[in-house]
Amino acid sequence: MYPSVKTVTASSDYELIIEFDNGECGILDMKPFLDKGVFKELKNHNEFKSVHVVFDTIEWNSGADLDPEFVYSKCHSKQKLQKDHVHG
Repeated sequence: MYPSVKTVTASSDYELIIEFDNGECGILDMKPFLDKGVFKELKNHNEFKSVHVVFDTIEWNSGADLDPEFVYSKCHSKQKLQKDHVHG
């Protein structure tokens, strides 16, 4: 079973910074997919930045979306997030 997407943030270089519900985060480089089908519309930076979480994956305002299993398997640099502890 794959983890669900918790948050997604678009970078200016067509990369997505993704946090999963298992505490991992990673980067998904979308550049290789921007010449394919519905993803061509994502070359427009405003459209690319419209990415948001829907259910357990990500989607854009244009209707393009990605399978959550694909998102998790293609993310690079997956690592557990460190929680900051503040001592008082």
